[in-house]
Amino acid sequence: MSRPKNRMDGANKFKLGLFGMNCSNGLTMTKAKERWDQSWDNQVIAARLADDAGLEFLLPIGRWHGYRGETDTEGTSFETICWATGLLASTQAISAFCTLHVSFISPIFAAKQMVTADHVGKGRFGVNVVSGWNEGEFAMFGQSLFEHDERYAYTQEWLDIAGRVWSEEQPFNYDGKYFQLKDVLLKPKPFGGGRPLVMSAGSSSVGRAFAARNADCLFMNIFDEAALAQDIVSLRELAGRPAGVYASGHIISRKTEKEAKDYHHYIVHEQGDWEAAEHIVNIRISGGGRSMPPEVVRRMVERHVSGIGTYPLLGTYDQVVERMKQFSDAGLDGMAVGLVNYIDEFPILRDEILPRMERLGLRNKHVS
Repeated sequence: MSRPKNRMDGANKFKLGLFGMNCSNGLTMTKAKERWDQSWDNQVIAARLADDAGLEFLLPIGRWHGYRGETDTEGTSFETICWATGLLASTQAISAFCTLHVSFISPIFAAKQMVTADHVGKGRFGVNVVSGWNEGEFAMFGQSLFEHDERYAYTQEWLDIAGRVWSEEQPFNYDGKYFQLKDVLLKPKPFGGGRPLVMSAGSSSVGRAFAARNADCLFMNIFDEAALAQDIVSLRELAGRPAGVYASGHIISRKTEKEAKDYHHYIVHEQGDWEAAEHIVNIRISGGGRSMPPEVVRRMVERHVSGIGTYPLLGTYDQVVERMKQFSDAGLDGMAVGLVNYIDEFPILRDEILPRMERLGLRNKHVS
């Protein structure tokens, strides 16, 4: 049997999801009083707003350590399998992914948890498979951080086991480099047959190859807009099969360009937690990257304050949607986006952004 169809399989040309709301501050490293409070009540409210508006998915960040500074952005977060399960039970049609660091949990145990979530959501559950990069989080679990390419070899074994758990009806043994398992069999299988949607993001050649082999949703970073179309073509050719290609971003939008820029300046330059942003950038560029020119590092830090490195969709409502149209024309299937506050700012997305996307043919009118 195949996986039940849901909004991720729907007709909208450019799909949208909320990204990072399971973490304190979400994607914005700011001290502003309106910054995101990730209480459970707020999670449910935001998820239902997204569900009612016709958005396709909810995507959390898998985080175990925060980023220090005054706000310790992402220092408070909900574990993502439990988070997804709770929100699937609280919504009707939107999909919810977990973001899973495979080194921190047995593939057998996690596969069972994910099947449970998938039954709660009647086939709306997905998994964002993460090999990991944060050495401090690995140390927290008493795990060694493999060399970069070996992380993906480990992840491939882990995912192969989960896939067999989800599909095989008879006990099996597994004798790999990282796992040696006996008489593995779990029931029930995922809801309706098939398996949960698999998402993967990787910017390295090894990470992209892993995503191309395994993922239904291939996530990429937008570094060079001019090269985006060819980058998407290359990724699809690498996959050699139908797969959605997505990117991540954050929306700071107002009626006028001046209002949008003024609010961005307030969030980033007046209220930004630059200490926290510098901390995360230092982690990401450790080693040889520390010789980068100071102005390049500063731009990276600013982008992390604004949206933890995701693409900034900054400007008027029309400007934001026009940028989405450009991405769609380049071949992108959708974006996971952050908001400064996922409840307070949601009316901008629902009442201003979505109708403009409909008028440009990026989305169909949603009837709740």
